[in-house]
Amino acid sequence: MTQILLNDLLCFSEEEMKYVKIKFNKNNGFIDPIELFKENPLIINNRWLFWRTTQRYFNVGQIAICLVQLSYDTWLLTTIKRVTKELGVLNGINYEGEELTKYSQYYGRVIVKFRKTFQTQGRHYRGLHNELVMQQILPTVFDGDDFPGYDNVKLTYQQLATIILRGKHDWIAALKNQKAVYLITDKSNGKLYVGSATSMSKMLLTRWSNYVANGHGGNKELVALVNEKGFDYVKENFQYTILENYNSKVDDKLVLQRESYWKEALQSRQFGYNSN
Repeated sequence: MTQILLNDLLCFSEEEMKYVKIKFNKNNGFIDPIELFKENPLIINNRWLFWRTTQRYFNVGQIAICLVQLSYDTWLLTTIKRVTKELGVLNGINYEGEELTKYSQYYGRVIVKFRKTFQTQGRHYRGLHNELVMQQILPTVFDGDDFPGYDNVKLTYQQLATIILRGKHDWIAALKNQKAVYLITDKSNGKLYVGSATSMSKMLLTRWSNYVANGHGGNKELVALVNEKGFDYVKENFQYTILENYNSKVDDKLVLQRESYWKEALQSRQFGYNSN
């Protein structure tokens, strides 16, 4: 079967290819750019695309293609811009550009297969275009993994915030009418907080939305932690999982009994953030 290339979609001529470069954005060991894209695409399409260290990636007039790594050999097309200005900045955003609107329907939706074997982030498109294979065009803009089932939920604060704030439909549907006993883990010190979502607290979606809004959800020990170390501490260190889930018809008393059981089993009163 004949492969469909990215350029079959973009249709750059041989002459145009001379002025096209690609910026390959991947995890730098601290930050995964695909998580940033889900949170705010502008961070990737401006800061990551046009950031310069000692290497000069683009010249004014060139076309910049922004790809973000999804897996070992798959990449998401997030934007294509024409470079309009160089700012002369090292270790900062060094370029300005205007987005090519004729490709806007593809931004965040086109997945490309390409095995990157070189170290540099920026490469000329002309030398690579025959290796950039179309894998998939998503029906909507990429917004992260689908809901994995209640037994497999494991979210960082930023992942949870992205789901809530961007209204990811399958996650919202799974959480909004669900009662649960859940666990918050402080990955910096191993301390645990066991909580519950009941009809009284308006189910799991509302309960977790409160944590996204302020980091503590009104819980005494977590309020004290946020006051002491700041909201950013929560954003950097907290992880959210589900211990047990129940449908909306289950009696709240059972959920609260199970919450108490898990507090005892995990010793989250003695060694964690539970105060009662």
